[in-house]
This record gives sequence, C-alpha cells and structure tokens, in this order.
Amino acid sequence: MRPVWLGTFGHSLLIEWRGLHEGSLRFTHVRDAELLMVAAAGIAACALCLRVIAGRRRRGVAVPLVTTAARGTPWASLTLLPLLIALLGLGVLAVAVADPTSSLVRRQATYPGRRICLMIDASNSMSSPFKAEQLRTQAATAEGGAFFSTVAAADRFVEMRARGGYRDLVALVEFGSEAYVVTPFTNDYDNLRTSLSLIGDPREFATFPDPRTLIARGIEESVELFKAFHFLDATGNLLIIFSDGEDTNATVHGRSLDDIIRGAVDAGVPVYLIRTNYAKREGDPAVPDALWRAAVRRSGGQFYAASDEQSLLAAIQDIDRVSAGTIAMTEYSQQLPRFQPFAAAAACCFLLAALLKVGLSAFQRFP
Repeated sequence: MRPVWLGTFGHSLLIEWRGLHEGSLRFTHVRDAELLMVAAAGIAACALCLRVIAGRRRRGVAVPLVTTAARGTPWASLTLLPLLIALLGLGVLAVAVADPTSSLVRRQATYPGRRICLMIDASNSMSSPFKAEQLRTQAATAEGGAFFSTVAAADRFVEMRARGGYRDLVALVEFGSEAYVVTPFTNDYDNLRTSLSLIGDPREFATFPDPRTLIARGIEESVELFKAFHFLDATGNLLIIFSDGEDTNATVHGRSLDDIIRGAVDAGVPVYLIRTNYAKREGDPAVPDALWRAAVRRSGGQFYAASDEQSLLAAIQDIDRVSAGTIAMTEYSQQLPRFQPFAAAAACCFLLAALLKVGLSAFQRFP
C-alpha cells in the first residue's frame, strides 16, 4: 500500500486548524482538564519532594570548582527550553482533554478524494467463467464468474480508498439494458461495501431483470446522477465501469454513443472502463474493444483489458493511483469536535522536548 496516510492526516489537521475560531469554541469536559492539571501539579510536587529528600541523604562528593564565568554563559538558560516546551504541551493537552467543540450550521471543506461512480455490469454475459484466487468470494460459485470477480474487484478498490485516507463520495450503479442506482453518493465506505456484498449474492444476480448489456445506457444514467447531485461544475468526478465489454450498440434510446460520451465530457466525468473477459486480451476479435477504447479515451478516461486476475488487480491499482485529488463539499452540522488538532499539537510538543533533552548536549545540565 502507498504511504499516503501521513500526508492525508496532515492535510486534515491543517483543515481543522483553519476551521478554528477562538470565540466559537465550547468546552464540554472542563472538569476533566482541571483534574489533569491538578494531577500533573501533584506529581511534580511529589517528584520535587523526593528529590530534596534524596539529596539530603546523599553524601557529599568533592567536585572541581565551576567558575562564575562558566555558570554565567548565555547558553545556560537553554537547558530550560525542553521544560518550557513540555509545559506548553501539557497546557495544550489540557485543552484537548476539555473536549473543545465548535458550533456551526454550514461550512465549506476540502478533503483528499474524488467523486466516484462505480458501475457494475450484471447482464447474462457476466456469468461467463473468470478464474480468480485473490478476488474469490464466499458467495461465488466454485468455478468463479466474471460478475463475482468484478464485484470483488470493486470491493477491493473501495477498501483501498478507505485505507488510503481518502474521503471520496462514491455511488454504486448496477446495469444491464437499464441502469439502477443501488447507492447514491456517500462517503460511508462501510455502507458501500455492504451494498456490494448484497448485489454480489448469487441469488440476487440470478434475479437481475435485464439480460442485455448496454454500457452507453449505464453511462447516461451515471452522468444524470452526477447532475442530480450538482457535481457538474466541480472537479474530481470519475466514472468506473466493470463490464465484459460484449456490447456493440452504438445507439441507445435514440442517442448515439458519441452524443452520450459528449455529455460525459461536458459534465466533466472521465470514463474508466475495465473490460473483464477471461483469456481475451485487448484486440480479441470476439470483443469490440476498439469501439469502447476510442469512446472512453474521448471522455478523458482510460480503457483496461482485464483478461485475468492479475490484469484486473493492476487496473484497479492504476485507477487508485490516478484518483488522488481533492474535493470540496458543503458540510452541515451542529457540533464539530475540535480535540484532534490540540492533541496533535501536544504530542508534537512532548516529542520535541524529549528530542531536545536527549539528543542535544546543549540542553543538558552539567552533572
């Protein structure tokens, strides 16, 4: 997995700091913060008493005389810097323990991620065999199937986005000769994976009502979904199609494929098509790859010919790599927790104080 979590975590902290307003903070656990400061003061007092008692019991040891000039060096005060930083961290930690929250009704926020629509082909041709080991699910039949492998690949893709620290808005559409919105745009990855497991049930697949494959109809419905959520003027839109590509229809419901692709371009929705057809490499005469390769590239997307499990995994990994970006969204809330940036600041203070004290001799007292 790519080490992107640190960057996205830092970006989210920066967003939290920018959203802080001194007058808007409310503290719900002030008593806990007060107890923390009292406990810290008590521990410091006990440690000081123990040190005084131990010093009195310690026998005197003759040491060379330290001259006044050496004790008066301006660098001597640096030894107190780690202590001051640690005390600052303690104060910031107390603010975090007090559980600061801010009240607001509406705000604009920017997060790492994309607006992604996942389209799953559930037509009869998707029951063809597709051997897979890593992408096999318990619901799939023993010999496997293209539909179950694509559902497992879509689930793997969603899992990768969740582990990558993204805050995508993802929708799920299932299509055959018609398209059906299973889950509208949501940033709840668990809910989306539940929807994928439901449509991936063999009994659900067996009762899907549309036996034909009309990829253009699915693209048309997905673009309408982006329009319904008013995402047309926003950047970061993405449409990912999992299909066997066995569709030669250049006209759907009176609209040509060129017209439908032009609608996707106008809406700013690049199309990424993962053609999952086992043992059929790109250009195989049994699959109209040329038609769909040209169509999706006109939209600004990419065509992938997944002829086995490895090429299917490589396709979703490549899409995950090119899907890094940011999205702006409007959030509505009454109480937003604000403890995270204060807790991170306190941790940084403690770490810096420890590094200065242990790592640099200038911050250590003369024995």
